Amino acid sequence: MKKLVLSDKHESLGGKMVEFAGYLMPVQYEGVKVEHASVRDSVGVFDVSHMGEIFISGKNSEGFLQYITSNDVSKLTVGKVQYSCFPNNKGGIVDDLLVYKIEENKYMLVVNASNLEKDWDWINSHNTFGVTLENKSDDYSLLAVQGPKSVELLQQLTSVNLSEIKYYNFRIGEIAGIENVILSRTGYTGEIGFELYVKNEDTQVLWEKLFSTTTELTPIGLAARDTLRLEKGFCLYGNDINEETSPIEAGLGWITKFSKEFINSENLLKQKTDGTERRLVGLDILDKGIARKDYPVVDENGNEIGVVTSGTMSPTLGKAIAMAYVNSEFKKVDSEVYIQVRKKQIKAKVVSIPFVK
Repeated sequence: MKKLVLSDKHESLGGKMVEFAGYLMPVQYEGVKVEHASVRDSVGVFDVSHMGEIFISGKNSEGFLQYITSNDVSKLTVGKVQYSCFPNNKGGIVDDLLVYKIEENKYMLVVNASNLEKDWDWINSHNTFGVTLENKSDDYSLLAVQGPKSVELLQQLTSVNLSEIKYYNFRIGEIAGIENVILSRTGYTGEIGFELYVKNEDTQVLWEKLFSTTTELTPIGLAARDTLRLEKGFCLYGNDINEETSPIEAGLGWITKFSKEFINSENLLKQKTDGTERRLVGLDILDKGIARKDYPVVDENGNEIGVVTSGTMSPTLGKAIAMAYVNSEFKKVDSEVYIQVRKKQIKAKVVSIPFVK
């Protein structure tokens, strides 16, 4: 099992360490509710250094990425980021990812740690474009500073004007005396924030400098990361999307662009045109209880019509919420469904995503 550069630091802060995607990761420190509220109301920092960084370079880089990803890479200019996915050959998703245009003919792909080996094999097996592929995941750490006070905190440490960086844009610059840090206006919480890609040897310094700026900064674990992303309706690979779920039925048609040809684009276009048998929806749980992953969704007669993919008690809303795939006839907002929880059924209704606006 791999350890984060800051693993000892997390333990000294009271972080409860668990195995996740081959890494020992902090799942929580003070508690999920406190950490969740810190990000929504103030500022928190996540160590998500387990994420994978793959660099693509060469004159055919754009053409290669157009073929293996679902989004339109030609829309990227230097300094922009794009959310996308790798479609597989059977209608599902190999992984979801971020595509960074570092410079002309050079890109960085940020992929899920649990899929890194699979993704690496996948892109190599489709490299008929003569591009150079480099897996630099072991060279980088990634700290995500998220929350309404994140810009104010980070601006104390850099001369880069962070307020000028728009959502899904980035700069490469100096912060906390460290050069060549990727300052990315992205995140997985729905709050304003930045993700900082830094070389491993500089990670300790960056962490210490972040905490030297304010007493309000809180370390945040994986558990609160999950409740934060679910409130915003962000898909989690392995739960809401996987090798068997298409981007169309997952509501990711907006990152699936048919202005170009890509892997399995013909079949996905047919899905978009004809519709899909099921759809990923948001659910408000109306009765007492929590809908957990893999719980069946049934209609009023007890007929199975879907399955829960993610569920939690929302700290912000003070009620249970979930995402689930349901038969398309039940996808309309306000449709009543039931969650099978052991021997009882709890009522729920379909709602629009995000849960927290």
